[in-house]
Amino acid sequence: MNAEKKPRIGFIGLGLMGHGMAKNIVTKGYPLTLCAHRNRKPLEDLLAAGAREVSTHADVARESDIVFLCVTGTPQVELVVYGGTGLLAAAREGLIVVDTSTAEPASTAAIRMDFGAKRALFVDAPLARTPVEAEQGRLNTMVGADDAVFARLKPVLSAFCENVIHAGPPGHGHTLKLINNFIAQAIATATAEACAVAVKSGLSLRKLHEVISAGAVNSGIFQMMVGKMLDGNGDLTGLKFTLVNAMKDLRYYTHVAELLPAPCIVGEAVHQSLVTANLLGFGDKYVASLIEAQEKLAGVKIVPRA
Repeated sequence: MNAEKKPRIGFIGLGLMGHGMAKNIVTKGYPLTLCAHRNRKPLEDLLAAGAREVSTHADVARESDIVFLCVTGTPQVELVVYGGTGLLAAAREGLIVVDTSTAEPASTAAIRMDFGAKRALFVDAPLARTPVEAEQGRLNTMVGADDAVFARLKPVLSAFCENVIHAGPPGHGHTLKLINNFIAQAIATATAEACAVAVKSGLSLRKLHEVISAGAVNSGIFQMMVGKMLDGNGDLTGLKFTLVNAMKDLRYYTHVAELLPAPCIVGEAVHQSLVTANLLGFGDKYVASLIEAQEKLAGVKIVPRA
């Protein structure tokens, strides 16, 4: 496909994930429009690569066929969408807005209806993996859209995703992502608690690691937490996702379960473990710092420190 025939792409949210996504979009030949931001650093190399800059979110919508949002969560999505200079103000028939954040499905549904009233589309396509894979163009995404819209979006999503999964109709992407994140944080919470119980009972953490690594209980999250901590002399950066964002995602997950309704006994417990870690001051640290929270709660030394 010739570059001039490719859809015009707008992008809002040039954080750790967004920069890599936008870089892959523009370097793979898509016309790219960005919104001005106070932090100029993520913009400069994208502008040098051929991206255009506009002043408002509404301007991004006017200059684009497809707009990607990569912001923190529901409050930030709503801020970008609504208001006199928001995306909705410039929405028109045929515009597709793709929300790659982890957001509340109820809000997603309401925003989708508002765009639908202008004959525009709002698609949920949350992401998995880390900023490293974003720069490499190897993210995973789970897309909530009908078949025809998914087919239109897949080539663009493939510019920055290794795996593009059609989760189902609109809304299913955000719901699937929240369930995925619940399982991940449940493993992380159990891992941190197990480390505290092991150390307080006198067990060697290396023996715990050896046994778990050799059996079915092993997981990537366990290795990113315990394996990285032991091999890296206390390194707790293996799972690059902050505890404040993990807490937010689990809050959204428990809301989904409540609205269905469905039992959420483990989900509530995991959410409260994340609330506790945040209250203890670890919110801006990565998920493996659940282990540091357990040190405070259990009164034991778990993390190897020089």
